[in-house]
Amino acid sequence: MNLVAMMIASPTYGADNEIYIDQSGATANIDLEQLGSGNIMGGLNSVAGTLTALDLDGLNLTLDINQIGDSNKFLGDITGDSVTGFFEFDGDSNTFTIQADPTNTYGIDNSNFNVDATGSSNTFTLDVGTSAMASNTDLDWIINGSSNTLDFDINYDGGTSYVDIDGDSNEVTFTGSGYAGGYFYLDQTGNSRTFNIQQLSTLDNDWLKILSTGNSGTVCVIQNDGGTTVGC
Repeated sequence: MNLVAMMIASPTYGADNEIYIDQSGATANIDLEQLGSGNIMGGLNSVAGTLTALDLDGLNLTLDINQIGDSNKFLGDITGDSVTGFFEFDGDSNTFTIQADPTNTYGIDNSNFNVDATGSSNTFTLDVGTSAMASNTDLDWIINGSSNTLDFDINYDGGTSYVDIDGDSNEVTFTGSGYAGGYFYLDQTGNSRTFNIQQLSTLDNDWLKILSTGNSGTVCVIQNDGGTTVGC
């Protein structure tokens, strides 16, 4: 199944656009694009016209999501195995809040998520494998801009996370858990950065590489193979 949608917000009328999708089925190719500001693809915590959904279920899903503008929201649940996601956000004060298979319907195994964002004061929240371990996760973030907040959790059964973030006053919070370790590579440039990284694979190995260039900030790194969350 191929699903393509484009919504263009017109500043002349000051209207905000909304996309409601409840998709179920294998091998779907979904392409969604919104141009303009104040738009919603949702989902989780939707407000505006009280839309809900953005519930995408199935195996071998391919998602291509583009939101170009300010104060947009991409909210919802993605449930499946072998999910490939391309998410592009250009603008300021946007919100990305996604749960990947929170109920362990399929397991969200063998999935590849790519997030490319340009702008400032954006908030990104991603939870992968909330109630069961996700095998072979490949997660890549490329973020350019200042005062962005990136918070993501992965319940690992092996996987790789790569974050390339450039700009000042950016915050990265990561928690990796599970029983088969993960690899996290953080490449950061900018001042006043904040890192809070916890790798908690129980009785297994985790790997961390950080390349950081800039002045001032706070860095907290915890590796605990007892699988116990502790504070910084």
